[in-house]
Amino acid sequence: MDRDLADFWNLLWELALGVMAGFFLLNAFAPPQDLPWKPLDLEAPIGRATAAKVSDFELARTSAAEEVTAVTDACMAMLRQAGVEVERAEDRDDGGFCIVRGAVRITGGDVTPLAPGGLVMQCPLAMRYVIWDRQVLQPAARETFGSEVARVDNYGSYSCRRIYGSEQVNDRPSEHARANALDVAGVTLEDGRRVSLAADWDGDGPAGREGSVFLRRLSRGACQVFSTVLGPEYNAAHEDHLHFDGAPRGLCS
Repeated sequence: MDRDLADFWNLLWELALGVMAGFFLLNAFAPPQDLPWKPLDLEAPIGRATAAKVSDFELARTSAAEEVTAVTDACMAMLRQAGVEVERAEDRDDGGFCIVRGAVRITGGDVTPLAPGGLVMQCPLAMRYVIWDRQVLQPAARETFGSEVARVDNYGSYSCRRIYGSEQVNDRPSEHARANALDVAGVTLEDGRRVSLAADWDGDGPAGREGSVFLRRLSRGACQVFSTVLGPEYNAAHEDHLHFDGAPRGLCS
C-alpha cells in the first residue's frame, strides 16, 4: 500500500515537472502573439491570441465611470506607444441604446487615414483597425498593386440605429449605436487608383480581377482581428461595404 502511494506521488511529481517544462518551452519559444499571457503588441503579426488580447480592453455597458476612464487611458497609451495619434472623444447619450462611452478619435500618426476622418469609435475598435491596417491592408496592397493605400474610404462608425436600420423593436441594436463598428467602402491607393466594394467585389470593375482578390483578402484578414466581418455575400445591406465590429458574438461572412 505504501509503495503504491509512493509510486502515485512520484507519477504526479513527474507529470508536474513535465507540465512546467512544457510551459517553459512554450513561453520561451512560441510567438508572443500566440500566447494569451504575453502583452499585446500592436506592431506584431496577428496571432492566435491577438483578438482575445484586444478584447481585454472592451468595456461592459454597465462599467463604472472610473473603469471607463482607466481602461480607455490604457488603450490610448498602447495606441500612442505604437505611433498612433489618438484623442479621447466626448461621451454621448442619444437616448435608449445609443450610448457611447470610452470612445476615441484617431488624429494621425503611423496609421492609414480614414476618409472621411475624425470618426469616433470604441478604443478597442481603433486597436483592431490599426492591426488590420498594418498586418492585412497595406501588405495586401503592396503585393497586389505595388502601391500602398493612401486612405480607407468609409461610411462611418457611429449611427444611432438597430441592425440594418430596422425599425422593429425586437431587432437588436447595431454595434454602430455604440461606435463599435466601422463600414469600409473601399480604398484609394497612393498612385491614385481606387478599389471599391460596389464596383470591384466581383472582379468586373475598373480594378479587374486583382481588385476582387484584394478585397476578399481584406475581408478574410479582418476575420482574424474583428469579431464580426460582413460583406456583399452576407446580404444585400452589405453589397457596397465591409462591416467590421468588435461585438461579443462572432460572425465572419
